Amino acid sequence: MARAAAGAAGGYATIATAFRFALREMRGGLRGFYVFIACIALGVAAIAGVASLSRGLTEGITGEGRSILGGDLDFSLVHREASGPERVFLDGPGRISVIANMRAMARTPSGDAQALVEVKAIDGAYPLFGTLQLSRGGDVHADLAQTGDVWGAVVDPALLARLDIAVGDQITLGYAKLKVVDTIASEPDKLSGGVDFGPRLMISRAALDASRLLQPGTLVRWHHRVAIDGASAGPAGDAAVKAVREEAEARFPDAGWRIRSRDNAAPGLSRSIGQFSQFLTLVGLTALVVGGVGVANAVRAFLDSKRSVIATFKCVGAPGSFVFWLYLMQILLLAGLGVAIGLVLGALLPFAAGAALSGVLPVRVIAGIYPGELALGLVYGLLTALAFALWPLGRAHDVPPTALFRDEIGTGVRLPRRRYVTAAALTVLLLAGLVVLLSYERRIALIYVCAAAASFILLFAVGRGVMALARHMPRFGAISGRAAALATEWRLALGNIHRPGALTPSVTLSLGLGLTLLVALTLIDGNLRRELTTRIAGDAPSFFFLDIQSDQMPAFRDLIAREAPKAELVTAPMLRGRLVKLSGVPASQVQPAPDAAWVLRGDRGITYSADLPENSELVAGKWWPKDYTGEPLVSFEGKLAKGLGLKIGDPVTVNVLGREITARVANTRDVEWESLALNFVMVFSPNTFAGAPHSYLATVTWKEPVGTTREIALLKSVSNALPTVTGVRVKDAINQVNDLVGQLAWAIRGASAITLIASVLVLAGALAAGHSNRIHDAVILKTLGATRARLIAAYAMEYAMLGIATAVFAVIAGTVAAWYVIVEIMHVGFAFQPMTALVAALVALVLSVGFGLIGTWRVLGERPAPVLRNL
Repeated sequence: MARAAAGAAGGYATIATAFRFALREMRGGLRGFYVFIACIALGVAAIAGVASLSRGLTEGITGEGRSILGGDLDFSLVHREASGPERVFLDGPGRISVIANMRAMARTPSGDAQALVEVKAIDGAYPLFGTLQLSRGGDVHADLAQTGDVWGAVVDPALLARLDIAVGDQITLGYAKLKVVDTIASEPDKLSGGVDFGPRLMISRAALDASRLLQPGTLVRWHHRVAIDGASAGPAGDAAVKAVREEAEARFPDAGWRIRSRDNAAPGLSRSIGQFSQFLTLVGLTALVVGGVGVANAVRAFLDSKRSVIATFKCVGAPGSFVFWLYLMQILLLAGLGVAIGLVLGALLPFAAGAALSGVLPVRVIAGIYPGELALGLVYGLLTALAFALWPLGRAHDVPPTALFRDEIGTGVRLPRRRYVTAAALTVLLLAGLVVLLSYERRIALIYVCAAAASFILLFAVGRGVMALARHMPRFGAISGRAAALATEWRLALGNIHRPGALTPSVTLSLGLGLTLLVALTLIDGNLRRELTTRIAGDAPSFFFLDIQSDQMPAFRDLIAREAPKAELVTAPMLRGRLVKLSGVPASQVQPAPDAAWVLRGDRGITYSADLPENSELVAGKWWPKDYTGEPLVSFEGKLAKGLGLKIGDPVTVNVLGREITARVANTRDVEWESLALNFVMVFSPNTFAGAPHSYLATVTWKEPVGTTREIALLKSVSNALPTVTGVRVKDAINQVNDLVGQLAWAIRGASAITLIASVLVLAGALAAGHSNRIHDAVILKTLGATRARLIAAYAMEYAMLGIATAVFAVIAGTVAAWYVIVEIMHVGFAFQPMTALVAALVALVLSVGFGLIGTWRVLGERPAPVLRNL
């Protein structure tokens, strides 16, 4: 025990002494560590900044939850308003406001122009919280009042442009005449409604009744917003909101309403922020990991420059552990400096983004210093620095005292002692575990960790493979003339690639990860755009028509036959229902697969059919007979059924029109969602909804291409003849999605540029790490008669070959990654794009050759005497 205590005391003394020496050595400045610090700072800034910005956005949603939701609680129903007993209950806790949301067609009085709009019919209590701001500053309820047979309306300014009208002009909605009184400057509860497919048109409830759009089965969502008396912000108010919600669920279990509270005012937006934040965090982590290669290069170069110092310590009796602790403390202090810079930049990002993007971001950023999010960047930064520094530091433990008397050039690979290898491995595992544990979606994070590990292994193998290939390449020794000079430079380039201590592994690692990410993102973006603009646009219907009433179907069919005789018309009954139980288990308690979770969120479109729908293929079970009259049956989309844990014979309960209907899964289908045809997750047997009020959904598809003029003419004819029918031109919807994909792609590319910047920094650091070896080579070769031009040509060949090898790997690995995302996750077609490969190759060549020659020019300017004197 006494020996153990003495050993521990000696160990502490060694560490304390090493710390004092570390502080003394650092008086020499930061030379050689600028790339090290920049790599750490860049990755930490990205991670801490993204996490802080995400937190600021989330806090903004939470802080403005009442205004965004429109109340303390929101009870939403499809097709119907709250019943008498339900309304009595909702009136009890406080004030209530009822609004109706639906999509419809707004037209000019002449019928020459029409546009899909998001109709919002409000009552006199709207808004319960927040302020609706109009461009002219008027009162919305006064503006929406009726004058004669014309109702007032306020609109999104985009509607004026689409219909080519101005404030004061009239439009029609269904059978109602509307006058545009003002435009909407700010709508407090806009974010709670999800994605809009058209500009806002706000009217009164009375105007909605006058439009005659409210028909049995019409797709309209009723929102009952409740402001609870005394439910102020804070724990007490939250408890009051929770109590009302629980009472509503207990008293009306079969109401079928979706209840949202002020603490989850915009779940879709919060979910998107979380997912995008995870992606950007992984991008930042990729930059940090790429920077880790720069850390290892910088530490190795620093320790190489300290070989004589280490040997001196060894000569005077210092143990290897002292050397390890001495330089570990210096590395940690320098890493701490880089982390501190990154944390400052990350902490400033919410303030900068909130000020610069106030008109772009959907919610106000609550800028602030968030310790938890900054701590995330701190931990990631320190662990990354430690993981990549332990290996070269472990090798410094065994630097021999003889290094004091002779330089050691081009040493072979020497493994550190087992304890250092174990420490490095444990640090890497801890870093990977934290990435998975703290991520928004752990499955995605686990895939990322595995992909990053595989990329490192493959890039290391590529580097070794390039070295082996260079070792066996022909040397062209028998060539004469000018070709002989080129052959000499060729041999020199090949020797530089495969010799001991070559830069090959460092260059392939530094450039490979960044270029792979660039190739993968570019291919994903290109394939998504191709899918939207070519295949989907080519196979998709020309129009969707919604809210066709049963008594309108004959007139609608006749109109399509007359106006578009060569077009194909497909119709299906349309209802909205919400899954409430799966196999008897409440939907809220089901743990679905990640790619099936969306089915349980909100309402789904459902239908019934006696025949198997087109674009569907039966996978399991049997289809019911056309004259089936037994218990209700349902056909489920196969992959989603598997993701929800459903099998043939399981009961499924849906709430439709306030009634819970239970049906058994009779079969499962494969559905071609990409066709944009009439496809549904659930198709019921016809007897399930016998007598239930519903509308029809229809698609119109031209078999041969027709011009935009003819398409618009058909839309105009339908709108004028059947004002309550809503038409959606599919090309317009695809263009809107394509624009959104383009905006996301630019945002993702901008974020991913961080990784490429880190790669450039690491490449510069790798070249700097080999600076001393290059000096020895250049001096000896110049002494033997080599000219500067020939040396530059040899180095250019070397860097070009490394750049091409790295580009080939990046194209292959990036293509495989993009294929997996496009085919296996998004389930769409994939096509390789040669231009992406060409761009990757050019980037690799420019960076490798450019930085290499810049460093070489400095090397060639070194004086030979000091180098030769020390050989």
